[in-house]
Amino acid sequence: MNRYPVWKYAIIVIALLLGVVYTLPNFFGEAPAVQVSSGKATIKVDTSTLQKVEDALKAAGSAPQSVALENGSIRARFDNTDQQLKAKDAIQKALIPDAADPQFVVALNLVSRSPDWLTALYASPMYLGLDLRGGVHFMLQVDMQAALNQRLEALSGDLRSVLREKDIRHGGITRNGQNLELRLRDAQQVEAAKRLFADQFADLQLREVAEGSEFRLIASIKPEAARKVQEQALKQNITTLHNRINELGVAEPVIQQQGLDRIVVQLPGVQDTAKAKDILGRTATLEVRMVDESTEARAAEQAGGLVPFGTERYLEKDGRPLIVKKQVVLTGDNLTDAQPGFDGQTQEPVVNLTLDSKGARIFKDVTRDNVGKRMAIILFEKGKGEVVTAPVIRAEIGGGRVQISGRMTTAEANDTALLLRAGSLAAPMEIIEERTIGPSLGAENIAKGFDSVTWGFLVIVAFMVIYYAMFGLFSGIALGVNLLFLVAILSMLQATLTLPGMAAMALALGMAIDSNVLINERVREELRNGASPQAAIHAGYDRAWATILDSNITTLIAGVALLAFGSGPVRGFAVVHTIGILTSMFSAVFFSRGLVNLWYGGKKKLKSVSIGTVWRPEAGTAVKAD
Repeated sequence: MNRYPVWKYAIIVIALLLGVVYTLPNFFGEAPAVQVSSGKATIKVDTSTLQKVEDALKAAGSAPQSVALENGSIRARFDNTDQQLKAKDAIQKALIPDAADPQFVVALNLVSRSPDWLTALYASPMYLGLDLRGGVHFMLQVDMQAALNQRLEALSGDLRSVLREKDIRHGGITRNGQNLELRLRDAQQVEAAKRLFADQFADLQLREVAEGSEFRLIASIKPEAARKVQEQALKQNITTLHNRINELGVAEPVIQQQGLDRIVVQLPGVQDTAKAKDILGRTATLEVRMVDESTEARAAEQAGGLVPFGTERYLEKDGRPLIVKKQVVLTGDNLTDAQPGFDGQTQEPVVNLTLDSKGARIFKDVTRDNVGKRMAIILFEKGKGEVVTAPVIRAEIGGGRVQISGRMTTAEANDTALLLRAGSLAAPMEIIEERTIGPSLGAENIAKGFDSVTWGFLVIVAFMVIYYAMFGLFSGIALGVNLLFLVAILSMLQATLTLPGMAAMALALGMAIDSNVLINERVREELRNGASPQAAIHAGYDRAWATILDSNITTLIAGVALLAFGSGPVRGFAVVHTIGILTSMFSAVFFSRGLVNLWYGGKKKLKSVSIGTVWRPEAGTAVKAD
């Protein structure tokens, strides 16, 4: 009656082993580390950089625990913070000779001390939030006016192209503040331009002004279109920040919108505010411009003299100067994807770009008019522009699919595609608030949270043992297993644990024991009704299951609602709360019954069970069950 088949015990043993393995990494703590990342998108951290770091540490007499190249960044682990700070200074001197133009970011960090055999099993510790691990917090303000200005510039270029395509003659397009002014000579051209605006420029509202024999159409962005531009700029900036920071290897950054024009960035484990700003400074804007092919431009490239009017000088990856026109053809806003590949004919490495519909139309017009000329893709970082590539336009390119080729290795094609996929900022941002949470405060929060969970667990187990005797001990063991599974699942999911999450963990213990209380009381009730001990155990578990399922489902619904509609700390609480409910149903029913069956199931002539005092109100007496 109260016996588990072998396969059920096998499930329990396997679950316990997995729980132990994936919980263990959380007990090894974190080691102070120095992280070296690329300071520019065109600079790559590779084995040569690793060798420079090792040489610098050796020259400084620093003995790290390990130095490794991980996910595009170098991490050197140390025994204590004194060695960490000394190593940081040595690495900076070796890798950053010019502080005004840093090629690398050297930042303080914290990394897991988990042994290699656990890492080989993909067992990693939970990420810790800013309040537990320490780190830096930034509030960034997005320049929405700049986003609108960029949109107006793009509309101005589109308008020129379409007017030329439709053969509508005009006296020029000028920009006056937030307005575009189109000068026309006769009423017929005015009507044609109005129809064009209505068909292809629905985001603009028009106002007609007559000046003698000339006409002016003044266009401005509609309020609803302006709001859409600002919303898209904010979303694109958030996406770009995610891409850039994730490439730097910062563990579990928090990047989220706050209000209409602000972004919150939290980088757990990064203690150096100045270097965190450098990380954010990697965000870049991407522009496509035409190369100036004139004789004056070639002379300016070779002699380094004044550039022709309407052009600018930028450096290519090999350091050679290139003169490009100021007019921007396309920006990163028009790029939807970039993938490395190989040319079907020459088999040389290329980058395949995919443009949106607007970008495809513009690119088709530009390539049709500039066959045989060079087009430069320029990346702007920290106010400085660098030419990523400058291919020659071989033919008109339509359909929104573009191929970049020429003087690229396979690695360079992969890097360029990754860089272009990361996108560009739709609008500039500035830091309006910064805050640093030290690791000592995080350690104090961890200690307090750990104490609350530990003492809560011990008090609950003590109460259950006193009140339910042996069944209370079984309930306490099941509660410990529930906590083990909860931490293991959070670690496997690489969830971020915050102070609200630790509060949910403590609450989960109190809620998980409810199921065992229901079972134990049901067993007692069966004993009061005169059932045999074996029958009471069997009926107690079977009949309590429906109540346990109902109560947990209703609580789970509340947890899912918090998870779906909450954000920030509320969401962190909901994740632990929801997982805790699921693990408690397994441990309180399946696992605890396995313990009871193992202890009592093999006893054929069981006379009594140790479940505390069984009250019999009708007789006014209390009988000890064991």
